[in-house]
Amino acid sequence: MARRALPATALTAIATLTLTACGGGGGAKSDAIKGAETAGGSPSASASASQASGVQRPDIKLPTEFQLTFDSWTSGDSVEQAILNDTKEQLRAGYAAIIANEPDGGNALAFYDTKPGLSQDRQWIKTYTSKDLTVFGKLPAYDPQTVLLGDRKTRAVVTYCTDESKAYTRNRKTKEVQGNPVGTDPKVLYSVTLAKNDDGVWQNVSTRAKRGGC
Repeated sequence: MARRALPATALTAIATLTLTACGGGGGAKSDAIKGAETAGGSPSASASASQASGVQRPDIKLPTEFQLTFDSWTSGDSVEQAILNDTKEQLRAGYAAIIANEPDGGNALAFYDTKPGLSQDRQWIKTYTSKDLTVFGKLPAYDPQTVLLGDRKTRAVVTYCTDESKAYTRNRKTKEVQGNPVGTDPKVLYSVTLAKNDDGVWQNVSTRAKRGGC
């Protein structure tokens, strides 16, 4: 269920956009995700609410039925690590807004987005909320690469991959579950441009996605 893809037949139409949505390979198996038929699950809190330079980060919580994981998102360079940390939290904030049914993205996403980034992300979130969809399953984000731009102080690009094989959407009312159409490549490459604000937070400026790019 890539962050920037639409479920089912809408995937083809959205392929040229910068945002993508949720989907596994075909329909979800009934035993694929424990608790998949429930509305929520216990939330898991962000571990980085108090990161860095005295700035209080939002406390972002995701239900246990949606497992957004980050493998090897570490760097020996402190600047790169700060960028990776904020990139992770921005992604978590976006999915938290979808799950909470907040089409405007909520306060946490506004914290991690620039104005252009927030406008883009609201379009992505509304592809879910306008159809009364939530997300569940497992979505690993892996193989992050960071490139510092210019003087290494204020702009960067982070690329990473996600694997949607075990991630799905569910209609809040009908409980219908959908994944990506059979034959759709479940791996999506993301390229996120970030800018550092005056408080030292690395904010999302824009996101591009390429299905099958990993």
